[in-house]
Amino acid sequence: MPNSPAAAGEPRAGRREWTAFVVLLLPLLLVSMDVSVLYFAIPAINRELDPDGAQQLWILDSYAFALAGLLLTMGSLGDRIGRRRLLMAGAAAFGAASVLAAYADTAETLIAARVLLGIGGATLMPSTMALVRTLFRDARQRTLAIGIWSSTLATGVALGSVLGGVLLERFWWGSVFLVNVPAMALLLVLAPVLVPESKDPAPGPFDLPSVLLSAGSVLPAVYGLKEIAAEGPEPAAVLCLFAGTAVGALFVHRQRTRRDAMISRDLFVDRIFGRSAALLLTGVFALMGTAYFTTQYLQSVLGLGPLEAALWSVVPAVPVGAAAPAAGALARHLPRRAVVCGAFLLAASGFAALSLAGTDQLALVLVSTSVTGSGLVSVLALMNDRALSAAPPDKAGAAASLLETATEFGGALGMAVLGSIGTAAYRAGVEGTAPDGLPPGAAETARETLGGAVAVAGRLPAELGGPLLTAARDAFVDGMRLAALSTAGLMVCAAVLAVVLLGRERTPRHESPGPDAVPEPAARP
Repeated sequence: MPNSPAAAGEPRAGRREWTAFVVLLLPLLLVSMDVSVLYFAIPAINRELDPDGAQQLWILDSYAFALAGLLLTMGSLGDRIGRRRLLMAGAAAFGAASVLAAYADTAETLIAARVLLGIGGATLMPSTMALVRTLFRDARQRTLAIGIWSSTLATGVALGSVLGGVLLERFWWGSVFLVNVPAMALLLVLAPVLVPESKDPAPGPFDLPSVLLSAGSVLPAVYGLKEIAAEGPEPAAVLCLFAGTAVGALFVHRQRTRRDAMISRDLFVDRIFGRSAALLLTGVFALMGTAYFTTQYLQSVLGLGPLEAALWSVVPAVPVGAAAPAAGALARHLPRRAVVCGAFLLAASGFAALSLAGTDQLALVLVSTSVTGSGLVSVLALMNDRALSAAPPDKAGAAASLLETATEFGGALGMAVLGSIGTAAYRAGVEGTAPDGLPPGAAETARETLGGAVAVAGRLPAELGGPLLTAARDAFVDGMRLAALSTAGLMVCAAVLAVVLLGRERTPRHESPGPDAVPEPAARP
């Protein structure tokens, strides 16, 4: 059944609201770019700051950890003090931390700056999504806006690596951070003029124990998942994952039993919010799992240089950027469950195509990645829109932070699970096909990762290095194909699940129903 038209009582956004929305895309684009912009700068940072192995890891990961650990807290804080106020505070912090990172003269200073950038990012991302909920009360306009929001987020990650490569061709490594400063300054000037303030009129006291429990659950869990993706199921990583899960159970218990909890139970009065968040997590799981393989394929299998690989990776961003708004437009004429089901099946076809890739098939990988990305970004846009529509407007910050946290967990889980599948297949393949006569330690290094095999092969004579590199590339592609085939099956299951969970098109309780809408029944206590 097609979506119902917006009720006459819901005001439509005008030129002012759309201009404000464009302003809100600035921090979103920069925060998403900051995830990948640092990758190409690491060699220059290593030369200048000489970090040890642990410090290099923290330079890369501290941003993501701070971002993930504080999303829930910042979303709840924005509901209390005002989302625009929190957005501006985050913009100021993000700009200042960017300057600190750009001119860091020690590894410790850069790590501290990256943590501050993560804190700023944790205020910016839920604030932008929550303000979209309040700017666009009309359902059709909001669907379009969130489609653009999702496309901007996906495009920013792709552009970040390209921007990093271009800047490093001409400037020093700190330039990848300074690009944030003018945009944050512009946001601080325009936001008070164009973006209206909004907050919960009766938020209740701030729940500090929930803040500690949320960070204590998210940080160990995300760290454990990242370590499992990189090193396999080592005891320390598994222990972190279990510890985060245990603290998470305490966090959930507190939210269910306290009236003044950080995450309002009003979000779950309608089943729509929880169901949409579950499908969102599934989509991000597959999307980030794909990125784990394709970036390595371009550089280590095809042997492309960093900038060339980054430029090729932008190719899928073009159809992916158009997919989310197109899915929103389609959902105005078809049942949302049909569009989401179709998007999952589209992604499944892309993964099935990726499972046929060989070691020298750039075109097939780019096309399959475009197809999977288009399907999954469509799912993300529609589920973000549906979940936000189900949230009370005064709880938009908490709702947005929950959705962002689900995105972080889904991405980390996808990289851990699919990465583990690929790594297991890779190691088994290298062990069975690597040439005999490798120097001590070389075989073990080559067995760990494809990057290690490429480095080892470059130091060996051609009669050993060539066969080793061929064996490693074949083994990696075998692992990628296995992970892609597994994900294709998961996407088919997700398509069926979407039909079951979304059911008939329903109007959330906090949205005015149209003439054909079916109200969502209250969840059973």
